[in-house]
This record gives sequence, structure tokens and C-alpha cells, in this order.
Amino acid sequence: MNLAAATNESLAEASNVLIYSSMAVYTLAFFAHIAEWVFGSRSKVGRTAAALSTSSAKVSAAAPAVKAQAGGTAVLERPEVITRSAAGTRDVPDGPGAAGGTFKGDLYGRIAVSLTVVAFLVEAGGVITRALSVQRAPWANMYEFSITFSTVAVGSYLVLLALKKNVRWIGLPLVTTVLLDLGIAVTTLYTDSDQLVPALHSYWLWIHVSTAILCGAVFYLGAVGTILYLFRDSYENKLASGGTPGKFASSVMERLPSASSLDKFAYRINAAVFPLWTFTIIAGAIWAGDAWGRYWGWDPKEVWSFITWVAYAAYLHARATAGWKGRKAAYLALLAFACWLFNYYGVNIFVSGLHSYAGV
Repeated sequence: MNLAAATNESLAEASNVLIYSSMAVYTLAFFAHIAEWVFGSRSKVGRTAAALSTSSAKVSAAAPAVKAQAGGTAVLERPEVITRSAAGTRDVPDGPGAAGGTFKGDLYGRIAVSLTVVAFLVEAGGVITRALSVQRAPWANMYEFSITFSTVAVGSYLVLLALKKNVRWIGLPLVTTVLLDLGIAVTTLYTDSDQLVPALHSYWLWIHVSTAILCGAVFYLGAVGTILYLFRDSYENKLASGGTPGKFASSVMERLPSASSLDKFAYRINAAVFPLWTFTIIAGAIWAGDAWGRYWGWDPKEVWSFITWVAYAAYLHARATAGWKGRKAAYLALLAFACWLFNYYGVNIFVSGLHSYAGV
């Protein structure tokens, strides 16, 4: 018995070491991502689009195209390079991503992704050793939920990269958020390895909480896309109205996908995971029936899970409604993710209920 206890304690210490080590590697990845954005530049596609939009007015004014006709010549207007054709639509090419078209930027980007992979593997090792130290699912309190959440978020990002999706622009906000999440976890939310409270002794812990973590991680990626969409949309609006964005804004915005692409990315991500969030709530109700003898009792966690579901349902409905596409739907998406965050942090820490076993 003493040997088993010593082994579990050693595993818990190993988990802590791995989590701190992953933070160190994530920090290196953070600086590599910064270098990627600093040294990157617009690709040939971006430069060409910018050159066309800049030169079209000059050429049409200074040297309009002509077409010979019998009996004279007719002046033809040059086709306008469309920056924003209509509300909700774009004729703008996607930017090249964070690295831009330069070798140096791309090199730093590859280094950043490689470091992110290493940090992900180290952090995943910390989550696994935490599970081994307690011999159960490693998400029974807020500390364990947080380290697992960030691991799944990074893993989802790496899966998208492996599928050849143009999502490297997520790297910098993702790594920044992961460092913040882990910093809060190890300083404020940390809880020593311990056994479960009686209500959590169920195989539903593996099913219900794991799907909640996966949903939150993917919802987070959708929220990043939505925030960047709002910035990029404002940038394209300014260009369309004849404004001149600042050099820094242009440097950042022109490397991102177009507002239309960011909007589609956020919508597809949220729409794909919404059914899983529905299943998460249903699984929680079934577990509540086994643990407490009722499927729904308006516990704060249950209420805010349902509010989050309604908010995302409203977003998906708005996104499919012509009058609510674009920025209005984006605000709903951010409101829905804010509900998810409050359901995790606010309800767990500040609200008492049957789910009050956060360990902080």
C-alpha cells in the first residue's frame, strides 16, 4: 500500500514537471510565432491584389483603354477591382497566413509549429501521468480540466494543420491563450491528486466531461476565427469606403484569410461541434439521473449549459438568416462562447450547486 502511494505521488510530481516543461516550450513557440509575424510579408497574391486595386484608378484616369471602331474610337472603362461586392460577400483573395511570402517568415513559422508539436506532446504526457497518479479520468477538478482543455485545443489545431488547412494564423492567439490557461491552472486552480467525490464515480465521467472539453476547445477555435473576422471585416470596409488603414493594420490584416473565409471557418467549426454539445448535455442529464435520481434539476451548471446551447443555436439560426449574417451573427457567436466560459469559470468558482467540486 505504501509502495502504491509512493508511486502515485511520484507520478503526480512527474505530471507537474511535464506541465511546467510544456509551458517553457510553449513560451519558445510564442516567440517563434511573434518572429513569424514580424518577418513575414504578403505573398505574391496579396501584392498583386494590392497593386491592382492601387493602380486601377490611376490607369483609368491617366491612360484609359481604347478600342478602335469604324468611324472613331470609344473609351472603355477599366474593370474595377472589387474589394467588397456586397454585404456578406467578398472578392478578396485570402492572405498568405502569418508567414507571408518570405523565406524567413516561413522558417520561423515552421519552427513555431514544430515547437508547438513538442509542447503538445509534453503537455499530453503531463495529462496522462496525472491520470495514472489518480487512476481515473484526469478531469475531475478545474486544474485537471484546464490542462486537458488546452491540450485538446492545441491538438485540434494540429489536426487541422495535418489536414492541410490554412490555419497557421491561429498559432499565435492559440499559444498565447494556452500559456494564460496553464498559468492560471498551476497558480490558482492547482489541486493535489485525489480521489473522486462519490457523485463522480461513474463511467459517464469519461463520456460527459471528455465531450465537454472537446466542445470547449473547438468552440474556442471558432471564437478566435470570429474575433479575427470582425477585425478583417472592419479593415475591408475601410478599404471599400476609400479609407487608408495604418501600416501595422495592413501588415497584419493582409496576411489573414479574407473576412468571408474567416466567417465560413468560424461557422463551420461551430456548426460541426454543436451536435456534440447537444450530446454533452444529454449525457449529463443521463448521468444526473443515475447519480441524483433526476435528469434535470435546474442546477446552475445545467442552466448555463442550456443557455450556452440556446446561444449557439441562435447563432447558427442567425447565420442561416439573410438579415443576420455577418457581424450580427458574429456577435452572437462571441456571446455564446462567453456563456461557455462563464459556465466553466463563473459557475464553478462563484456559484454553489451540485457541481461544486471544482477543487479551488
